[in-house]
Amino acid sequence: MRIVVLDGYLLNPGDLSWTELEELGELVVYERTPADLIAERAAGAQIVLTNKTPLRAETIQRLPDLKYIGVIATGYDNVDVEAARERGVTVTNVPAYSSASVAQLVFALLLELCHRAGLHSDAVRDGDWARSPDFSFWRTPLVELEGRTMGIVGLGDIGRRAAKLALAFGMKVVASSRTKRELPPELADVEQVGIEELFARADVISLHCPLTEATKGIINKSNLARMKKTAFLINTGRGGLVVEDDLAEALRSGQIAGAGLDVLSKEPPEPDHPLVGAPNCLITPHIGWATLAARTTLMSRVASNVERYLAGEPENVVS
Repeated sequence: MRIVVLDGYLLNPGDLSWTELEELGELVVYERTPADLIAERAAGAQIVLTNKTPLRAETIQRLPDLKYIGVIATGYDNVDVEAARERGVTVTNVPAYSSASVAQLVFALLLELCHRAGLHSDAVRDGDWARSPDFSFWRTPLVELEGRTMGIVGLGDIGRRAAKLALAFGMKVVASSRTKRELPPELADVEQVGIEELFARADVISLHCPLTEATKGIINKSNLARMKKTAFLINTGRGGLVVEDDLAEALRSGQIAGAGLDVLSKEPPEPDHPLVGAPNCLITPHIGWATLAARTTLMSRVASNVERYLAGEPENVVS
């Protein structure tokens, strides 16, 4: 059984082992695969694993030996699932492997917006504290979270984890989802409200909803205008949830106080992207999923998906 990994570097840049997959077949790992080499490298493989390398209909049609596509991620929009289904090719993904890591990044971004620890550390290194006439100074307003309101858009696993962390900080939590959810006892204090009320009440809005036709561009000029001028926006979900020109203008005009983003509509962004360099905007390079713990879990679940497929009992099937 030939197993080809088209873009293994991000999963395993050298700090993990491929052993679990090597035990399942003849494993070939490419760090990255350019578009013009996808079909060539996947040729002859019964199993192809991909993180973000696209497998479109025309490529799938050129791979007569292909039986199984394993997506090394939760999202699978890089695979033409319908074309795979027509060919009888099984496609699986890996849900919920990085929920704790992503929820943690929500608060890493939020706390940086509140205290600008990096900026103040740099100021100390530059000698600003040594030159200060006072025992303390700050370059930006410092924000305390206790008593403020966190708005969670989407109450899936990550949204619930973010809500739990917000409560631990002493925040009030309001949440909105497609349908009212039954929540566990530890989230009993979460108030479920409509989306317009959430935008108006929240001091922090964190996006955890899937990208659908209904949610695409939910952060737009109209909803940004509903937000408090002191509010922060956090997006660790999907870049397409945000109309980026509208958010950039809201930051430039002071319509909202700041944003922390781990995702953009196009990744990586062009140098002239409207949010790169926008005031009070923190952008990280899609790292929410990438802690060692999360990638270790991802590696094991990718191997488990392959193993279950080979046993005739596939799990996490999306086609």
